[in-house]
Amino acid sequence: MQQCLAAGLRLTSPEERAEIRRVVESRVTAIPGEDLSVLGYWEWLDGLERGLAAHHAGMLPAFKEVVEELFVRGLVKAVFATETLALGINMPARCVVLERLVKYNGEAHVDLTPGEYTQLTGRAGRRGIDVEGHAVVVWSPETDPRHVAGLASTRTYPLRSSFRPSYNMAVNLVGSVGAEPARALLESSFAQFQADRSVVGLARQVQRNTETMEAYGAEAVCHQGDFDEYFALRVAIGDRERSLARQGQTQRKATAIASLERLRVGDVIRVPSGRRAGLAVVIDPATGGFGEPRPLVLTQDRWAGRISAADFTTPAEVLARIRVPKHFNHRSPAARRDLAAEVSGTGLDRHGGRRGGRSRQAVGEDNRLIQLRSELRRHPCHACPEREEHARWAERRRRLERDTEELRQRVSGRTGSLARTFDRIVALLTARGYLTADGSVTDAGRMLARIWTEADLLVAECLRRGVWDGLSPAELAAAVSVVVFEARRDVDERASVPRGAIVDAVDATLKLWSEIEADEAGRGLNVTREPDLGFVWPIYRWARGEALAKVLASGHQLDGEMPAGDFVRWARQVVDLLGQLADSGGARTELRATARQAIAAVNRGVLAYHAPA
Repeated sequence: MQQCLAAGLRLTSPEERAEIRRVVESRVTAIPGEDLSVLGYWEWLDGLERGLAAHHAGMLPAFKEVVEELFVRGLVKAVFATETLALGINMPARCVVLERLVKYNGEAHVDLTPGEYTQLTGRAGRRGIDVEGHAVVVWSPETDPRHVAGLASTRTYPLRSSFRPSYNMAVNLVGSVGAEPARALLESSFAQFQADRSVVGLARQVQRNTETMEAYGAEAVCHQGDFDEYFALRVAIGDRERSLARQGQTQRKATAIASLERLRVGDVIRVPSGRRAGLAVVIDPATGGFGEPRPLVLTQDRWAGRISAADFTTPAEVLARIRVPKHFNHRSPAARRDLAAEVSGTGLDRHGGRRGGRSRQAVGEDNRLIQLRSELRRHPCHACPEREEHARWAERRRRLERDTEELRQRVSGRTGSLARTFDRIVALLTARGYLTADGSVTDAGRMLARIWTEADLLVAECLRRGVWDGLSPAELAAAVSVVVFEARRDVDERASVPRGAIVDAVDATLKLWSEIEADEAGRGLNVTREPDLGFVWPIYRWARGEALAKVLASGHQLDGEMPAGDFVRWARQVVDLLGQLADSGGARTELRATARQAIAAVNRGVLAYHAPA
C-alpha cells in the first residue's frame, strides 16, 4: 500500500473522498487526538481517500471496522490484507490476488489447505453485483500450476475436532452429571469419534494379520505332535544363547578394561585386533581419571597413539618389559624408530599368531541351555522329516504376531484417548483439592468452575495462595496479564517487570506454574502454557494513565513497538479476566474491589471506545 501511495495512485472521485472522510470522522470521534497521531491516523486516512487500505490483525479494531465498511460500500477499491479479511467477515470482492500459497500459523510458514484457498478466493464475485469473479495466484519459481489446480478443484474438506479436555470443563462436567457420566460423554464426542476412526485402517490390518496367522498355523501343524510346543523350545534356546553371548561380551569387555588398568610403562603387549594389531610397548598407562583407560603405546611399525578396550578381544597380556627413556618424546621420529627397534628385538614377533586367541565359552555348559536342548531332542516333533518346513511357517507366524501386537498397542493408544486424558485431569484436580475422592466438587472446585481462561488452574491457584492480594490496580492488571498474554514469536530473554510488589507476584505465579507443570508432566498431561511477561509493562503503564505512544513502545517485541491492534486485543483479555476476579466468590473482598478499579483504569482512550457494554 505504501508503494501505491508513493506512486501517486488515486482510485476515487471527489465525491467518494468526501464520503470516506465523513465515515471515518464519525467513527473515530471518541479516540483522543494525541492517540490518533500515534496510530498513524493521517497516513491511514490519506490511503483511504485514495481508495487504498491495509487490513491485518495488528490494526486498531476501529480502523479495521472502517476499512471493512468502506470496502463493502465500494468506496475503498483495493485492500492489501492478511487472511483476517477473508475469515468471519462478509467481504466480497471482484478479484482476489494471492501473493503466495503459504501462511504463517503462529509457529511456522505452512502451505494453504484446499479449504483455506477456497475461503480466500471465494470472496471473488459479489453476489447480486458481479456475474463473475477472478482469483489470481502470483507466479513464482516455486509455484507449481498443478498444485494450484489441485487447490482450486478440491470440493471436499476434512473437518477436524479441536476439542480438548480442560480443568474448568472437567470440574463443570463432574459437578453437573458426575464423574462416570462425564467420562461417557467424552467417549461420545466428535473428537473421540475421529480418534477412533483414525485407527479403522489399523484395526483392519490387525484382522488381516490374524487371519494370515491362522493360515500359517495350519501349515505348521505336525502329525508327530504339538509343533507350537516344539517351536517354543527352539525360540527359548535361541533367546538363551543370545543372552549368554551378550553376557560373555560384557564380561570380555570388563576383563579387557581391567587388564589395561594394570599396565605400566615399558610393558610389551600384543594388540590382537584392529589396524594396529601386533606388538606394542606402553609409553603412558593413563589410568587416572574417569572413563575407560586409554594407554599410549608405540607399535613395532613406529605408530604412536592411544588404544582402548575395543581393540582387545582377549585381556591384554604383558609379554615382556623393556626400558623406556624417562623423557621419551613419542612425536620424535628418531625416538620412535629406536624404541620400535627395541620392541622388535624382543623376538616375540617370531612366535606369530595371536597369543591367547579368543576364549571359547562353551555355551552348552549352561544348565538351563542343556535342559532346553534335552527337551527339544526328546520332543516327538524333533523326528518329523518335515520339521524344518514346519519351522519356517512357525517363524513367519511369530514375526507376524510381533507386528500385530505393535498394531494393537497403537490402536489401544488412540481408542479412548480423551477419556484417559479426562481421568488424568480428574486425578490431578482431586490431588489438589478441587474434587473429592468420591467425585464431589469442593469450594475450590466451584471457584475453578467460574474461571474461563486457558490458564484456568493457574489462576485458581493464584487466588487460593493469595498471590495477587495487596496489589494496586495497575499492578494487578500487570500481574494477571502474564497468564493471558502470548507473544507472536518466541523471545529468548525474559521480559523485565516494574519494581515493587508486582515482582513478587510475578515470581510467585511462575513458581506456581512450575509446580503445576511438574504435576502435569508426571501424569502425562500438557495443558497449562508457561506465563508470558511480554505484556506486563504495556498494561501497567496504560493502567497508570501514561500516553499510548509510551505504552506501545514498551512492548516486548523483536521488531519494534507493539502494534496498536495487538495492544487492544490483549488489554481486552486482561479486562475480561479482571472481570472474572471481580465477580469471583473465591477472591477476597479487597481483591475484587481492586479488580474493579483496574478495569476502570484500563478502559480509557482506545480501550474505552471498544470496551464491552
